[in-house]
Amino acid sequence: MKKIVFVAFCVFISIIVSGQTTILINNVQIFDGVSEKLVTGNVLVQGDTISRISSAPIPVNRSAATKIIDGKGKFLMPGLIDAHWHTMMCAMPEMVLLTADIGYINLVAAHEAGKTLLRGFTSVRDLAGPSFGLKRAIDQGLTPGPRIYPSGAMISQSGGHGDFRMPYEVPSAPGAPLSHGDEMGAGAIADGVDAVLKRSREQLMMGATQLKLAAGGGVSSNYDPIDVSQYTEEEFHAAVEAAENWGTYVTVHAYTPRAIQAALRAGVKCIDHAQLIDDATAKMMAEKDAWLCIQAFLANEYSNPQATADGREKQKMVASGTAKAFQLAKKYKIKTAWGTDMLFDPASTKNQGAILTTLTPWYSNFEILKMATSVNGELLAFCGPRNPYPKPLGVIKEGAYADILLVDGNPIQDLKLVADPDKNFLLIMKNGIVYKNLLGN
Repeated sequence: MKKIVFVAFCVFISIIVSGQTTILINNVQIFDGVSEKLVTGNVLVQGDTISRISSAPIPVNRSAATKIIDGKGKFLMPGLIDAHWHTMMCAMPEMVLLTADIGYINLVAAHEAGKTLLRGFTSVRDLAGPSFGLKRAIDQGLTPGPRIYPSGAMISQSGGHGDFRMPYEVPSAPGAPLSHGDEMGAGAIADGVDAVLKRSREQLMMGATQLKLAAGGGVSSNYDPIDVSQYTEEEFHAAVEAAENWGTYVTVHAYTPRAIQAALRAGVKCIDHAQLIDDATAKMMAEKDAWLCIQAFLANEYSNPQATADGREKQKMVASGTAKAFQLAKKYKIKTAWGTDMLFDPASTKNQGAILTTLTPWYSNFEILKMATSVNGELLAFCGPRNPYPKPLGVIKEGAYADILLVDGNPIQDLKLVADPDKNFLLIMKNGIVYKNLLGN
């Protein structure tokens, strides 16, 4: 893997130096991210964009700046999208994250971002953490990685899911310095309407494409039971108003009906998790046309590590509601996106694609691939004018960003192919740049 990352980076640099702008991929089976029907054809990439798709040969100027790739009849699809990712937190143990300096955290995150891209994930929605700097470095070509839609710090009440303080830091004196979690931008503690409004505006100022608030208890947080609700409707509404003033939206971490309903009544447009949802709340989500970004939390080998017995019990409680949550989402036809929510375990990030395959009890392979491409792309674009990447994502169509995977096999028939990207992803392209090519041309 280390060798592949290094080679990919060298290829990236060589493309920039050579000025290569045109790539023609011939002879592929095209999955466009929307339709189950595959189309045999050719795809022309110019710059960062898919400029032409045709079943007939596409003429090109065969100059040094044009690369022609023989797709050998392989399966071509959009890059994968993880709509609940933690760029800065996924590959580092929690205690290291809470004590390390931000320089080290950025270097670890940048290293993991390169590996994320080589797993075929070309875009992520980052839902808590100081990812603004890494996003900028990736966009400028300083380091390889997926596109990042950052939320910035998760805004949380005292004692909430985003309160990373140690017990000895409580009570906080008036005018006390910020906690380490606040200083590094992982969480932003805000109590009361005015404080929530201020913290929301700060994240938007820093470049948040959407805001994230903690609406209820969490598995990985130390002080809040799963059943507790966090924030009042007035506090939620302050964040919603700030986001809407910037043309974007608020998503919340929430498992229970009470937490979800309070957020929805305040105008929140996306719920992340919702494993303990009930029928009435699912119906309310559908009526308000809210998004659900759900994860297949199953207390299995892919679960985030829990250091305490209490954390493991909370994890089991959430997992017990996962099947019902999926069923209710389908019953009420809720707009459903998918993400992994991987945290604090560098040994587990390799399973990012494998986690996608755990959706098979509720969705067909096609529905899963569509969710992880075009549907997740719709959610990314839901931030409206705050969208830093205005062309379509998660689709293979003319005018879309050239985020392309070439797979050795058909994942609509065998979804497990995405679980082993090292072996099965023959070509990985993001933004028209080839980061991996095992086709030999």
